[in-house]
Amino acid sequence: MRSVFIAGNWKMHKTIEEAVELASALVRDLAGERRKIMIAPPYTALAAVYHVVKGTNILLGAQNMSSEAKGAHTGEVSLEMLKDAGVSVVILGHSERRHVYGESDELINRKVRRAIENDMDLILCVGETLTEREQGITTRVVESQIRAGLESIGAESFEHITIAYEPVWAIGTGKTATADDADEVHRSIRNLLAELYNDEVAAETVIQYGGSVKPANAAELMAMTNIDGLLVGGASLEAASFVKIVKYQ
Repeated sequence: MRSVFIAGNWKMHKTIEEAVELASALVRDLAGERRKIMIAPPYTALAAVYHVVKGTNILLGAQNMSSEAKGAHTGEVSLEMLKDAGVSVVILGHSERRHVYGESDELINRKVRRAIENDMDLILCVGETLTEREQGITTRVVESQIRAGLESIGAESFEHITIAYEPVWAIGTGKTATADDADEVHRSIRNLLAELYNDEVAAETVIQYGGSVKPANAAELMAMTNIDGLLVGGASLEAASFVKIVKYQ
């Protein structure tokens, strides 16, 4: 049985003090909430936020990680370092990593494999650009990213894997795919998982939607058959809006 999973990606926002303040408000306002919740602060605030959320119903996530275990990789942060800071979930393949920083499907797959090999839960992000959508190749693009991102990953690893569909054109733009359009892509992802693995994996994998999610559209999106959660960007930066999203009715 799939469970609802709401995640907040804070991106490059919040000082340590601000992150602790926001995390503290969420711990207070979401106490007792039974839905799965994760927040992903910037690297600099991970350890401080961990001490706020430790032992609560809020998981600590990271926004990215290195594909390498250690070594001469200036500016990178390893999985071991993230675990040491208290991280239990990592976001991989976010559209900004793909399209702004040039991360390839092959690199993202290396990160996915490293996370799985070290028992780290992950959110694998996929999605099309506006040009690709206008060309009518959304399904082809998303399926290609999933096939590449999950290369060499076995069905037994899906206890660690969440997939997030985030149309690139809807991230931070205020534009959102209609609930029906989003559900159609989610359904195609589920069908692909059945093809690549089996019906059980397809039925049990949580697939989040991301892209200008806000309190006003959360319930409509979550009412769709194949949408199991939300990956929230800007609306996760204020406690009031993120709490409303998590508590959608």
